Order: sequence, then C-alpha cells, then structure tokens
Amino acid sequence: MSTLKSSMLGAGCIFVAANAFAADMREYPYKPPLPEAKPAPVTYTNPLGFGWYLRGDLGYRMGHVRRAEPDPPFASSSEDKLGGAVTAGLGAGIRSRWLRTDLTFDYGGAQKYQGTIATTNDTSAKIQAHNLLFNGYIDLGTWTLLTPYIGAGLGAAYVRTSEYSSTGAPPFTPVPANTQWNFAWALMAGAAFQVAPNLQIDAGYRFLSVGDAKTGADAFGRRMTFRDVHNHEIRVGLRWSYDDLRPLQ
Repeated sequence: MSTLKSSMLGAGCIFVAANAFAADMREYPYKPPLPEAKPAPVTYTNPLGFGWYLRGDLGYRMGHVRRAEPDPPFASSSEDKLGGAVTAGLGAGIRSRWLRTDLTFDYGGAQKYQGTIATTNDTSAKIQAHNLLFNGYIDLGTWTLLTPYIGAGLGAAYVRTSEYSSTGAPPFTPVPANTQWNFAWALMAGAAFQVAPNLQIDAGYRFLSVGDAKTGADAFGRRMTFRDVHNHEIRVGLRWSYDDLRPLQ
C-alpha cells in the first residue's frame, strides 16, 4: 500500500514538473526587450530655416541737391544747400540664417533748400520725401551678440516741393505745392545687437536717393527743378522676431 502511495506521489510530482517545463518552453525562443526609441534628429525641410520679424526705426537725414535748374534761359544755381529732417519708419520682413528681406515705409520731415542764383541765398523751398522700399541684407556673422550687415533697397519716393521763393529764377509768383512719385534706391550698412532672445537693436547708415523735385508751374508754365535729391541718414531701431528660426512643416 505504501508502495502504491509512493508511486502515485512520484507520478504527481513528475506531472507538475512537466507542465511547468512545458510552460517555460512556450516562452522560448527568448526575445529581449526592445531598446527605447531615440528621438529622430531635427532636419530642416529648407536648409536655411526662416523666421519673420517686425521693425521700427527713427533717424535723421542730411540732404543734398546737385543743383537747382530753372527753365531756359535762366541760369542754374551756383550754390545749393538742403537741410536736415527727422525720419521714422515701419517694416516687416523675413530672415534666414544669413539673408534678410523686408518691406519698409519711411516718413520724412520737410527739408529746407537754400540756393544762390543771382545773389547769396536768393532762392529757397521746402522738399519732403516719403519712401516705400523693398530691401535685402546680408548678415556677416555674429560676434558676441553683435551682427554686422550690408544691404540695398529699391522702391518709390513720394516727393513734395512747396514754399518756393526766388528773386533770381522763375517762378517769381507764388505757386502751389507740387507732388510726384519718383524711383528711389538705397544702400545700407550697420550692426544689430541682441538684447533678448527675440529682440535686436539695429543701428546703421543709409544713403537714400529720391530723384528730382519740381515746383509747381507759374502762369507761363515755368518751373524750378531740383536735380538729384539724396540723403545721408543715421538710423536706430528695433527688430522683433515673432517666429524663431525653425524647420518648415
């Protein structure tokens, strides 16, 4: 009897062990856990990467006129001076890592012209120019938050000539103010200083040509033309980037 119990107990142990071994066998071949996936590196759809910015500028322009030229047979001026004026501008643009473009509008204050035709300072007028320019810039690298640049712009100038007066060349009678649109162009150089992650102070020089300015015509159709009006400007402004450089989606 005891032999039968021993046999049954042994058979039961073998059965339990066999089932445990079979369960273990079902888990083979062993598959180690997969390693954690690493995030894929960021790749730029456009290798330049783009960002948008707004800008505002204040400046002072110092004017120049090549000469004052009346209708024949009167002589042109022998001395010309065009005073200074404040200028203010707004713009918006797009930038890459080294190239920027923007569209700007600048308001210019009236500048006083004085010239000599017969006697010293016998001719005067006021010339005012507002300009709309499309500009391109090349950023020349960054050194300790300072980024120098060069640039150029093309566009149009709205030129107003008023308060003309002269004893040496017509029109001798008061004439209405004259306004006209001219081709305008500019050359720029300066540097931007990073003061915050999205904010730069921009300081620079701009040469701006706004073309000729003309007075209104008198009763005989005679005008005075101020040839090659241009300005040397010192400007300081802010550029605020509201879309940091990032890959295009």
